[in-house]
Parts: sequence; structure tokens; C-alpha cells
Amino acid sequence: MSIGLIGQAIGLFALTNVDDLVVLALFFSQVSGRSGVLRVVAGQYLGFGGILAAAIAGTLGTALLPRTVIPYLGLLPLALGLRAAWMVWHQHRARSNDSRDQPKHSPDTTTVSDDPGPAPGVFTVAAVTLANGGDNIGVYVPVFTNTGTARVLIYVLVFLALVAVWCAAGHVLARRPIIARTLSRRSHILLPIVLIGIGLRILIKGHAFGL
Repeated sequence: MSIGLIGQAIGLFALTNVDDLVVLALFFSQVSGRSGVLRVVAGQYLGFGGILAAAIAGTLGTALLPRTVIPYLGLLPLALGLRAAWMVWHQHRARSNDSRDQPKHSPDTTTVSDDPGPAPGVFTVAAVTLANGGDNIGVYVPVFTNTGTARVLIYVLVFLALVAVWCAAGHVLARRPIIARTLSRRSHILLPIVLIGIGLRILIKGHAFGL
């Protein structure tokens, strides 16, 4: 096994998944307990597995995901981001209504809750990971096409190992004291912004809908 090839695989993964760290940190900040962490990890592996499957299929010429379709993957994070934003607005309005209805002499407990919103599920994480991997597929296909089968297998194994490293890094990032406090209070606001930004970037970069 070539050390140089492993180094290339590590560099390629890192360059194509830097933005995933932020999204992972946001997801990890919204879950608690081992089951929540495992949901994020499982979703990340499921989504990245889809990216690899599409890249390998494209390399083999099966055209599982035609190139013209890839930009429209941006609709997935955009839709998820808009849904998350709507839920934040709905919760904020509900708290505001409760605050107005509450007698002035009663202590207002609605403002001390840092509700992070609904915890992301496996398929939510997987959908965001897959949609955000449109660029990855576009990069991996030509690399795999010019690489022998044995070398492609090495790339895949290194990538799958690095997914675990990325999950660990995202979890650590979300648990840093300053970052954790910020994310725990603002993740329900930041996540829709990040998801909508990812969706728009993918759509615009891919010239979807003539953008």
C-alpha cells in the first residue's frame, strides 16, 4: 500500500469536506446522549456512503447521477433549511404569545430556555451530507476514472476511516466550552442559515434553473 496514495486520499477528503465540519458541529450541538451522537454518525456514514456509491457508479459509466442532476441536489439542504427556519419562527411566535398572555406579576420562564429545536435524525443528517456532496462527486469521479480498481479501493477505505475522524472532530468542536455555549443557544438559528446557504451555493454554482 503506497504511503503517497494514502496521503493523496487524505488530502482529497480534507479539501472536499472542510465545510462538513461546521455542519457536523451544528448537528452534534443539537443532540444529547449516546443515542443522539450515534444518529449523527450513522447519518453521516449513510450520506457519505451515497456519495461514494454515486461516484463509483459514475466512474463505471452507469450514470446513476447524471451531471445535470447534481446541482439540483442543492434543493435538499435548501428545503431542510427552510423547514428548520419555519420551525424556529413558529416556536419564537409561540413563546412570544405565551409571554404576552402571562400575568406581569408572574415570573417569565419562557426566556430562560435555550431550546435547541428538534434533534436531527439519521435521514436528515444523511440527506444534508449527500446533498452537500455534489461537489465531492464531481471531484471523485475523474480521480477514480484515472485510478485502477485497487487504488480506488484504497481511496474508499481511507475516506470511510476519515468520516469517523470528521465526526470526532465535529463532536469535539461542538463540545468546546465557548463554542458549545454559543451553539447550544444559537444552533437552532445557525443551522437553517447554514443549510440554506449550502443549498443556494450548490444551486448557483451548478447553474441550476439558469442561475
